[in-house]
Amino acid sequence: MASVKNLKKEINYVLGDILNIVYIWEMTSGGKPTESSEALVGDIYDAFDALMVKVNQKDVENKKAHYKLVKEEFEVAANQFVAKVNELN
Repeated sequence: MASVKNLKKEINYVLGDILNIVYIWEMTSGGKPTESSEALVGDIYDAFDALMVKVNQKDVENKKAHYKLVKEEFEVAANQFVAKVNELN
C-alpha cells in the first residue's frame, strides 16, 4: 500500500461511486427511493464511517498489518455493496 492518504481516497471514491449508482438507479426506476435502496445507502454510509474510524486509529501495534486488514475489509464491503446494487429491482 502506498499510503494511508491513498487508502482514504480509495475508500471515499469507491463508496461514493457506489452511492451514485444507487441514486441513478432510483432516478431511472420511478424517481423515488425504495426501502431497499434507502437501506443500502444507509449501509454504505455506516461502512464508510466504520472504515474511516479504523484507518484513523493511532494506537495500533503493527500499522502495516492493520492497514492491510482495513483494505481487505473495504474490498469485501465494496463487493457486497455492488452485489446488493445488482439485486435492486
